Amino acid sequence: MDKLKLYIIGFLVLIIAIAGGIVYKWGFWMLVRIVLSLGFLGLTLMLGFFLVLTLYAESWKYAAYLLVPTALSAYATYLSITWQKLKVVGGIIVLFILGLAFGIWYISEPDLSLADRFRSAEKLEKMGKYKAAARKYEKKGNYLKAAEMYEKLGWMESAAWAYEKAEKYEKAAEIYEQLYEKERDTYYLKEAHEYWKKAGNMERAAKALERYAEEEPWFWEDVAKLYEELGKEEKAKEAWQRALDYYMKEAQEEGVFWEDVGNIARKLGKEELAKEAYQKFLEYCLKEAEEDPMWWKHVAEAYEYLGEKDKAEEARKKYEEYRKKIMKANEETSKFPE
Repeated sequence: MDKLKLYIIGFLVLIIAIAGGIVYKWGFWMLVRIVLSLGFLGLTLMLGFFLVLTLYAESWKYAAYLLVPTALSAYATYLSITWQKLKVVGGIIVLFILGLAFGIWYISEPDLSLADRFRSAEKLEKMGKYKAAARKYEKKGNYLKAAEMYEKLGWMESAAWAYEKAEKYEKAAEIYEQLYEKERDTYYLKEAHEYWKKAGNMERAAKALERYAEEEPWFWEDVAKLYEELGKEEKAKEAWQRALDYYMKEAQEEGVFWEDVGNIARKLGKEELAKEAYQKFLEYCLKEAEEDPMWWKHVAEAYEYLGEKDKAEEARKKYEEYRKKIMKANEETSKFPE
């Protein structure tokens, strides 16, 4: 058992022992008197703190809201300590319980006016109160109608969310495509792609991802793979070429991308370019391995690409030697004296 649990158990035992001692010495009602006095005192101090805070902030509206319960709590504290007018104390307790229940109920629908809380979603819709109607439909689990309300409000992202909850993924995808046309934010195309996939419309998913890749080119590889899954070889080939163009440009700045150039070039049947790319990838890995032996693993891969099995095996051995050395060092540092 950890220390925290021991502390909690110890604290509970102490409280029970104190309560038992009070009952034994002065009787049960003394315990009730002390509990009520301390409880109301704590509540009064808390309400008083927030009252002072709202007055300091010159928030007169909320200060007025806090004034009555603070005064009632202070009065109940006095009555509990002096142990008089217990019916009044009981009434204040009931009042606070009802106030708490009302507060929880009110917070559950913060966007609705008091009158709208008692109206049905259908009634609110007829009244043109689409925001309130949407909240009511959501609460009933009717997300399809909620989505319709959000569309009438022009809250298209909220409508897409509601269509998703209603499992109308195609509608959500259409909305995200519309949002892209309006906002020109590629995020919406990515979302559209995901929802078309959920809807099972892989062709529309591929088209959305293709439009996304036009602005975020590192996704051309994903576009190509998706078109391959759909059996659209020509479209896949075009996408692979776009991916190759992108990685060629990146490889000029960061040599690690020559591996991607080589893999895609080989896929497109461009063996000379693939060989050249793998050679550059090898040169990059050898340079990195001088600083970090972990790169011998990638050196081995580069030799594999070039068909040089013996050199690949030699590089792999260097990587394994390094890995064993690291594992041994870790084992030694983890051995602490008992």
